[in-house]
Amino acid sequence: MEHKKTYNAKKLITPHGELMIEGPITPEALAHLEFHEDLVAFRPPTQQHKALIEIAGLPEGRIIIARHHHTIVGYVTYLYPDPLERWSEGKMENLIELGAIEVIPKFRGSKVGKNLLIVSMMDDWMENYITITTEYYWHWDLKGTGLNVWEYRKVMEKMMNTGGLEWYATDDPEISSHPANCLMVKIGQRVDQESIQKFDQLRFMNRFMY
Repeated sequence: MEHKKTYNAKKLITPHGELMIEGPITPEALAHLEFHEDLVAFRPPTQQHKALIEIAGLPEGRIIIARHHHTIVGYVTYLYPDPLERWSEGKMENLIELGAIEVIPKFRGSKVGKNLLIVSMMDDWMENYITITTEYYWHWDLKGTGLNVWEYRKVMEKMMNTGGLEWYATDDPEISSHPANCLMVKIGQRVDQESIQKFDQLRFMNRFMY
């Protein structure tokens, strides 16, 4: 499958200054930007910066960033699902995963996450994909936000809705291991029926095993 990437951008005015929300960003552009030291949700900042550069270089990889001057203060990643997850077992070229979204504490509460998703979906090529995200409560910054799991889940769900992702049922064991975990999905307007049926089988693999 061809993977087109059309750059989009919008300015976001926040109490802490103006941000540029833009992408998909090329590996070269990412390499020349600073990566904020508070982007620590998934791995140390230097390692995460390197990981984003690698993802941006993949045919399907998409990185949308929030940039304050010359510094990345937030980002969202899209790429094929991890080979160890059930979502990769269908070998679907039109299924991509929103793998990570992160914003530094200073800019939280300024709708940065929502705008990262809005800019992501400005690219018309996203209508050719089924986009998924798997939300696990153990990845959430409950301590930093002071929210409980259900309050945080509500915030995450509302933010994902901005990008057109909606809650979908699944029997995936890891998602089903806690009621706050969830699968959220956006089915692009140009996704064919056969792909949708294949995805439904992935959602309920345990049902089809018997």
